[in-house]
Amino acid sequence: MSNGSTPPTSRRPARTLLVVPAALAALCCAGCGAVGNGNGDGAASPARPGPERPAAAGSHTPDGRPTGQDETDGKHSDGDRSNGGKSDRDKGDEGRGGPLRGKVVLIDPGHNPGNRHHTAEIARKVDVGNARKECDTTGTSTNSGYAEASFTLDVARRARTLLQKEGVKVVFTQDGDRPYGPCVDERAEIGNDAHADAALSIHADGAGAGNRGFHVIRPGVVHSGGADTRKITGPSRDLADHLVGRFVAATGSAPANYIGNGKGLDTRTDLGGLNLSRVPKVFLECGNMRDAQDAARLTDPAWRQKAAVGITEGITGFLRN
Repeated sequence: MSNGSTPPTSRRPARTLLVVPAALAALCCAGCGAVGNGNGDGAASPARPGPERPAAAGSHTPDGRPTGQDETDGKHSDGDRSNGGKSDRDKGDEGRGGPLRGKVVLIDPGHNPGNRHHTAEIARKVDVGNARKECDTTGTSTNSGYAEASFTLDVARRARTLLQKEGVKVVFTQDGDRPYGPCVDERAEIGNDAHADAALSIHADGAGAGNRGFHVIRPGVVHSGGADTRKITGPSRDLADHLVGRFVAATGSAPANYIGNGKGLDTRTDLGGLNLSRVPKVFLECGNMRDAQDAARLTDPAWRQKAAVGITEGITGFLRN
């Protein structure tokens, strides 16, 4: 994972016929480039995989670009767009009509592609209620260099598009629109400020080879300092259950074989993104980037679309329940 712990919008600038060849060529490329692990909620314990792992170096993305090409230019994988001075992180994107109009979902694409260029800033400690942890981490990557931060943005943008079709207002914590971060405490606060009906932090794990599958991390009970999860643990467990069932159905992936006793569920009290949330929230580790079989899925745009479908169906099922 890589935490605490991101799908394209429909608004694009007009293009002329002169750029059609470039647009067609872009369709041949898969995903965004980047590197990353972990949850961003701090450094992961060596004995336990999960949200906060250090990044591994890689040379190229699966589509042949040098790792990091998309990480510093501030561009979106779906093309540049103007929000009139406001990013999606600030204002959210609301679907036009749809059965779930009026519902708000916070999507947190784990890490930020620019984090690796701001190691000092993301290393500073923040209060997560029951501890102090790093502001964020770089995340992990596949052995070939495809970054978790690129993966999370791509899947998050895809899910945003699908959720908007249901009428959901989608708020992002970051959309590749800031140099680094936000820190894990701010990621939680963005969901709180949006009064989200559900919040999801998207990640991919960085466990050892042979460890495969996805898992959903639920908040445990924390009542310490600025953290109080007692009101959200129940609905967060319900959200996790919906996600597990729909993610299996949509992607064909199995629950993790190395955590959660084969049920695809884990409970943690050390992640700031969960501890500080006042709205129902979970983390989704979509697979293990360091396992060849999982990596083949995570780097496949078609599978990432399936992941977005599973995420959308899990969230909408929870919202309708």
